[in-house]
Amino acid sequence: MNILVCNAGSTSLKFKLYRFPEKQTLFVCKIERIGEARSVFTCEVPAGGYARSDSEHGVPSYREGIERFLAALKESGAVSSERDIAAVGFKTVIAKGYYGVHLLDDAVLAGMEEYLDIAPSHNRPYLDAVALFRALLPSAPLVGVFETAFHTTIPRERTLYALPYAWAEKYGVRKYGYHGASHGYVARCVEARYGRGKRTVSLHLGGSASACAISDGKSVDTSFGFSLQTGLPHATRCGDVDSYLIPLLVKRGIPYGEVCETLTKGAGLKGLSGTSGDMRDIERAAAAGDARAKLALDVYICAIVRYVGAFFAELGGLDVLSFTGGIGEHSVLVRGEVCAKLGALGVRISEEKNGAPAAFGGDIAEDGAPVRVLVVPADEESVVAEETYETVLGLPLRK
Repeated sequence: MNILVCNAGSTSLKFKLYRFPEKQTLFVCKIERIGEARSVFTCEVPAGGYARSDSEHGVPSYREGIERFLAALKESGAVSSERDIAAVGFKTVIAKGYYGVHLLDDAVLAGMEEYLDIAPSHNRPYLDAVALFRALLPSAPLVGVFETAFHTTIPRERTLYALPYAWAEKYGVRKYGYHGASHGYVARCVEARYGRGKRTVSLHLGGSASACAISDGKSVDTSFGFSLQTGLPHATRCGDVDSYLIPLLVKRGIPYGEVCETLTKGAGLKGLSGTSGDMRDIERAAAAGDARAKLALDVYICAIVRYVGAFFAELGGLDVLSFTGGIGEHSVLVRGEVCAKLGALGVRISEEKNGAPAAFGGDIAEDGAPVRVLVVPADEESVVAEETYETVLGLPLRK
């Protein structure tokens, strides 16, 4: 059975085709800068024999991107026709009333529409992509593996805000959590490497950032709250702020729309540094003596340490600290600074291991340290593929 995974961004599409039950990766494709005059289109058969790359031509829309992907998929020989795709899984974000893994029927899609104002830059691309796949692959089941799915095991007392309870019942105002596929993958990696029953804090650090407390493979708390604006500072999103700041700034004369736009696109690391939300740029600027860049880096690290400390208390200890995501996987500096501040919790890393290429995918803790520190290359698509496969097994697939 061939399972296709679609990861839709605001200007990008990523695809992976898997064969199950072998879980073999048959085809990988990435389309970036959709809508620009020059888009980046790359695809390959991992086993070899086919690879394409094009950065000279534009991909005007999702439709053209998906059609181009399907054409390359058939050209590569990975499939003979679209009918060889048994189902499509999507790394969807949030839908009102649907927080796990669901067939993307009209009711679920309506729930995604209703929460467009919570995740506008995430839900819109997925709604568009789902509509296109419905038209292009009408007989293939479409499955949404929602980012909230992994966090449905969080105890209720950790999901509620100290607000009128009626708001939770009527408007769904509560903590949902995101990055579920990433943290779920980390949980599986930890169990495979160290066995079951481990108390883990997973740090997904990238353009979007979050921490997750994991006990025996299940999420028991996370830094993300109701929306994707909360928790750790992000590249351009604010993370945790005092809710009273918004009405205050509006009263001071900043238009409400401008406040919201800034919290989404001009805050986080970019807002603090004044230049960039990219950690690579910030590290270079801080090393060159830029005080604002150094301040952004310090705020980021302090926020991470604060959440790890809180989750240590909730978990009753810590067995594994994990780093994943673009920053978590590649920033020797961030890993080193965070771990240096967590020494009181038993976190001790080897500078040599942390700085070595082998750190990517390895354990960088000192030998004999009570807390293992793992660097996990992100692979959210494999989690989506597995969940989609398990979901469609109970469906009457096409003959």
